Amino acid sequence: MEGPIGSGKTSLAEILGRTLSARVVLEQPDDNPFLGAFYRDRARHAMSTQLFFLLQRYAQQGELAQGDLFSSGGVVADYVFAKDRLFAVLNLSNDELALYDRIYQMLKPRTVAPDLIVYLQARTDVLMDRIRRRARPDEKPIRSEYVGEVAAAYADFFFSYTESPLLIVNASDIDFVANPEHQRELIDVIRNAPAGTSHWSRG
Repeated sequence: MEGPIGSGKTSLAEILGRTLSARVVLEQPDDNPFLGAFYRDRARHAMSTQLFFLLQRYAQQGELAQGDLFSSGGVVADYVFAKDRLFAVLNLSNDELALYDRIYQMLKPRTVAPDLIVYLQARTDVLMDRIRRRARPDEKPIRSEYVGEVAAAYADFFFSYTESPLLIVNASDIDFVANPEHQRELIDVIRNAPAGTSHWSRG
């Protein structure tokens, strides 16, 4: 599962994990001691925040590579390792990005490629409403301008993405968490996603 802040990727990963009896691998943003400071001052805390997430995700990928990837339900994750660089490009200075890239290129070949990416798109106003409703203390300083930048960076990233099959879902007007009908429809679309890139919008 992938998408900008507030798109619902973690919720969808957990729903699919239960539905498919799959192992669920989640990002752990609460473990990042720099994240709250980053949302208050991006320039000052971007590098430390980014490197923490990069190494955290790499450690999870190592566990996946060594684990049972062939269990009946498979594995569902709420992130794709390759997207880490998306945030690096968005937030780091040129010098910081050069250092980051050296580390990233050393780690990426040892990560696991997904069989399918579900990319959840949503309008900035929808994302901001969901962020406010979940009311996480660290996310309180987040501004709509930053959320819009992140959403645009995701759109650019996936526009030419070809490393794995990609299902792009318009998540602005669906509620797959609280609406059972929406949830069933989306799960069915995911189960039957074709190779290559496809799009789904309810109705």
